[in-house]
Amino acid sequence: MKARRVKKLDPAGPLVENAARIIKTRVDELRSFAPAALEPAAEREQHDMRIAAKRLRYVLEATEELFGRPAKTARRRARDLQEILGEVHDCDVMLPRVDTHRAELRARDVAAVRGRAAGAADLDPQLASRAPRRTAYRGLETLAVYLAARRRVLFERFVGFWAEQESAGTWERLERAADRKLREARERRRAAERAAEAQRRLAEAERAEREAADRARQAAAQLAEARRAQDGSTDPIPSREA
Repeated sequence: MKARRVKKLDPAGPLVENAARIIKTRVDELRSFAPAALEPAAEREQHDMRIAAKRLRYVLEATEELFGRPAKTARRRARDLQEILGEVHDCDVMLPRVDTHRAELRARDVAAVRGRAAGAADLDPQLASRAPRRTAYRGLETLAVYLAARRRVLFERFVGFWAEQESAGTWERLERAADRKLREARERRRAAERAAEAQRRLAEAERAEREAADRARQAAAQLAEARRAQDGSTDPIPSREA
């Protein structure tokens, strides 16, 4: 089963944010296989749920300390779910193999018994009772019965376990923990942005204040220069009697 793509991952971003997004995706992926996987014959969905539980378990093993008790509990329950469905899957894999091997042994016995009846108009039942591999495929029949019955027991255990986790809110608490970390990260980011904006405005105000002070000094210097020039160019008014 191909893993569901995790959106908005940032390799340069904080670990807790990336981990929270991965966890939310893996939990959603796990739960998406229910209720289909809760049907007895849904081998594919049960197998896919096992893979999803394994992926969630692995990410929690690496990051559970960031999310507290909900993550630790969910990691243990994901492991338990993976193990139960793994045992179910083993039965699903073994049963066809047993059936195939049993059919092969029977086919070989059919050929052997038929060979002993060469030229006969009918088959003597005594020949079938002495089939060379009769005990082998009878044992395989018993094994097939055991595997089929064990699968039913394990499936019922899986259904009960899943219901317990849903009732206990195991996956919901984990999602809430991840959401809380994402919310805290957004708040920190917004606070940092506000601080940066305030710093920018302060820098602009200080620059404007320096520029205004420079302009004031320049104006004062120009005024003083103008007054000096005016005082130096003023001649005394001549007397009319002269």
